[in-house]
Amino acid sequence: MNRLFIFGLGYSARAIGHLFLEAGWQVSGTIRPAAKLASLKEEGFTPVLFSDKPSVEAALKSATQCLVSIPPDEKGDPALEAYREALLQARSLRWVGYLSTIGVYGGLDGAWADENTPVGGAGVRSATRVEAERAWEALCRERKASLDIFRLAGIYGPGRSPFDRFRAGTARRIIKPGQVFNRIHVADIAQTVTAAMVKDHAAHETRIFNVADDEPAPPQDVIEYAAKLIGAPLPPEIPFEKADLSPMARSFYEGNKRIRNDKIKQVLGVNLKYPTYREGLRALAGAERRRVGRP
Repeated sequence: MNRLFIFGLGYSARAIGHLFLEAGWQVSGTIRPAAKLASLKEEGFTPVLFSDKPSVEAALKSATQCLVSIPPDEKGDPALEAYREALLQARSLRWVGYLSTIGVYGGLDGAWADENTPVGGAGVRSATRVEAERAWEALCRERKASLDIFRLAGIYGPGRSPFDRFRAGTARRIIKPGQVFNRIHVADIAQTVTAAMVKDHAAHETRIFNVADDEPAPPQDVIEYAAKLIGAPLPPEIPFEKADLSPMARSFYEGNKRIRNDKIKQVLGVNLKYPTYREGLRALAGAERRRVGRP
């Protein structure tokens, strides 16, 4: 039986996991708050606490594939720190997928990046991601398992979209001249990872895929389009220099670049469900209008 183990049953990982549950796989994975155990079991997952070492090691022992969605911290990659030996001893494991970020390319002043673009841009977050990618590559080389690294653009989807910010009263139009970046709908992340996992490739090979939509766009354009779709008032413009942003949000705006996604189409045969933010927001807007009882 095919068994997928996921480090970090978060937003994107759950969307991926559901596709494999539907295909008859056994899908287990880690969580940190115990309060989520019951709801994840109801969804069909076999969740275990990240700190429950015997249960995690037992699940890894029988896993055929492993997906990693836990971000690194200042100490390194948490999954590798805690379970490196268990991963090395997981005899059935033949594939590892690592959910990374296009942030590894740093800021490129609006230039295009593909999978061959040098990584390691300025900033702690970029550096820790690059280190984590290399650490997983070293482990898979030692373990003789195939590795796919997925560099994700800005993630959106149900429950994580401009409509949720409009509803919460937090939607803003932050203007930074020349700023563009790509996005990716969570459903397209799920289909891309699924395509990579089932696609035959050379044993022990490491592949890197940019997972992004077709159109890098200014953030204010996305907010304006979302407002139009649901008839919401347009938030006032806020110059980037005057915006009250968290350090993480500010670093996101500093990553000005355009991402090429040709490889997922050519190698994996992916046909994006939502090639730009417009298709993605239109699909989400239908659910939003139904929620508020509008046609």
